[in-house]
Amino acid sequence: MARVIWKGAISFGLVHIPVALQSATESQSIDFDWLDERSMEPVGYKRINKVTGKEIAPEHVVKGIEYEKGRYVILSEEEIKTAHPASTQTIDIFSFIDSDQIPLTNIDTPYYLAPDKRGEKVYALLRETLTDTNKVALAYVILHTRQHLAALMPIDSALVLILLRWPTEVRSLDSIALTKTTTEASLTKSEKEMAKRLVSDMAGKWEPEEYRDSFHEKIMELVETKARNGEIENVETDIGETERKSADIIDLTELLKRSLRGKAETKSSKSEESKSVSASKPKAKPEAKAKKKTGASSGKSTQGKSPSAKTVRAKSAR
Repeated sequence: MARVIWKGAISFGLVHIPVALQSATESQSIDFDWLDERSMEPVGYKRINKVTGKEIAPEHVVKGIEYEKGRYVILSEEEIKTAHPASTQTIDIFSFIDSDQIPLTNIDTPYYLAPDKRGEKVYALLRETLTDTNKVALAYVILHTRQHLAALMPIDSALVLILLRWPTEVRSLDSIALTKTTTEASLTKSEKEMAKRLVSDMAGKWEPEEYRDSFHEKIMELVETKARNGEIENVETDIGETERKSADIIDLTELLKRSLRGKAETKSSKSEESKSVSASKPKAKPEAKAKKKTGASSGKSTQGKSPSAKTVRAKSAR
């Protein structure tokens, strides 16, 4: 069962439906760690002054928005906090629209909604109502201090919350500058008929089990083969106190690992997370969420990744 990300309620009119939010997707991307080939130690990021090339201490880093070319407006952490909307723990429905009115370009991230705390019947009522009327609900929801526009719609026996891109985030078709040769193309009847015949010949059904990420599969097969042959490097993750103080970004997961070293690995509670964050000096977000690692001997994979690969993990953005 997927982990519950958020608990709250769907609210419209006098209807109040307690729900639990769960991710409807999982990343299957291949992520590579940077390692020092001489010592097999992890290589991290540093905050570097782009003009001098020198490393900058976290306390000297401020946040600014470029207002004009080369001119920035600086905002303090306190000022940024005042812009965050107040958390309401509700999915506030403000309108119902036809399901085909939402442009595909506005669709972002889907989440499953499960009924919570004896909300099954009213949950089913909303699902059936949306199905019978062929409507979707537009709503506002606040997740992780950020307000989102969202669509609530039924899929089979469940309700799905789909985060939408704000209209200002989607570029118009004018941005691709289509010419009249494209928009007013002169197509013959025979050309259209041949194209339709080709589409008919290639027509099929949605078969998700047939669609595979060949790069992911080949990379993980290679990792498994090398792991079985003993080609595994031990990566040193016990970073010393001196190095930690000079690090540009404090990794929350690494802090938790240090405090739990020598004990069985357990899931971090919200209280543990808040203690770790307050203990670290920088207020910036951690560089990445580390993924649970296991030994190479298990031969099983987690979320499509081989637990035996200790060097193939973390930040694809690099």
